[in-house]
Amino acid sequence: MTETNQIPPGALDGIRVVDLTTVLMGPLSTRMLGDHGADVVRIETAGGDSTRSSLPSRHEGMSGFALNLQRNKRSLVLDLKSEAGMEVLWRLLGTADAIVTNMRRGALNRLGLGPDDVRSRLPGIIYCGANGFGSGGRRRDEAAYDDAIQAASGLAGVVAQARGGTPDYVPAVIADKVVGLHIVQAVMAALIHKLRTGEGQAIEVPMFETMVAFNLIEHHRGAVFDPPLGPFGYDRLMSPHRHPFQTADGWMCLLPYTTGNWQDFLAFIGRNDLLTDERFLTHNARIANIDTLYGLVDEYAASRTTAEWLEFCDRVSIPAAKVLDLAEVDDDPHLQDVGLIEIIEHPTEGRYRVVHDAVKMSESPTALRRHAPRLGEHSNEILAELGYDEAARAELATKGAMGT
Repeated sequence: MTETNQIPPGALDGIRVVDLTTVLMGPLSTRMLGDHGADVVRIETAGGDSTRSSLPSRHEGMSGFALNLQRNKRSLVLDLKSEAGMEVLWRLLGTADAIVTNMRRGALNRLGLGPDDVRSRLPGIIYCGANGFGSGGRRRDEAAYDDAIQAASGLAGVVAQARGGTPDYVPAVIADKVVGLHIVQAVMAALIHKLRTGEGQAIEVPMFETMVAFNLIEHHRGAVFDPPLGPFGYDRLMSPHRHPFQTADGWMCLLPYTTGNWQDFLAFIGRNDLLTDERFLTHNARIANIDTLYGLVDEYAASRTTAEWLEFCDRVSIPAAKVLDLAEVDDDPHLQDVGLIEIIEHPTEGRYRVVHDAVKMSESPTALRRHAPRLGEHSNEILAELGYDEAARAELATKGAMGT
């Protein structure tokens, strides 16, 4: 049994989502829907998702990835290449409000699970398909992973442009996570539409286009206009001097931003001669001279300890933070105060760290309602809910519905 203590219902209580996703982007989005209370039924192969087998783990198929990505879900093992497995899936879809998948379009079409196939049989369902590229473009059938999308969307290139070096990846699966968030908001919007009208719909969430839109929010700049009024790239972010600054005893973010912030900073470092300098009196003037300003921060940061800078910045409301490594973040006192990371007991995997959803909702809280399930843990339970008695379940196994 993987259920945790009784918790108030979430906003999506009573909503069933069929999770036909793999790796990180899709499973993250369905986990978030589960955090909001949806009954997420995860369809897995007999071998399990690749993130299940990622080491280290205490038991096979229950990796650290799996413990946090697969919580608030029920696991049903099906072989969708078998006729019996597809029979079960279609019966399950008939009970669902939404299906989320990031399988490639060709594979879905071969299985008869493309959006048109599903919606022709189940017009009230919400079908969310997430792929590398939008179906209307020439790259629609290309494979895509996070690194490829960071490259294609301009993110890796903007790092080179800002640093005057070679292109580089952000050391996080940022595309997977950003697109996962878009999946969640799209499905929730479609659920609101369905509750109002009874209508299902097809949703397409393409990684490439989503990340291009994400990157261009600040970097379109003068190129928004036609003809352009300036180049791509937000000058403050493109400055080679925008980086954590080295203090007398460590590293920190030191970020004077407003006119008042800069006035306080310049006075603090003893540069009263610059207080009336026209280059620094307005936001636009500072952006035009950002290299000079950040150069000043770089020059003076080492004159004081991190604690001294933090005390000053807190006193005058300048944004600042000590640079922490991930182990320090894990033990951060504020995170302990708000309970974001909690050590709890899994029924089979022992003590582990749960990273809760950071969103706080007063009436319909996000919560850990189920620990991550073992592979296929809920297969019999779900099949029974779908009307398969013990003999019928045994027959499904004989027919290879669950694979081998």
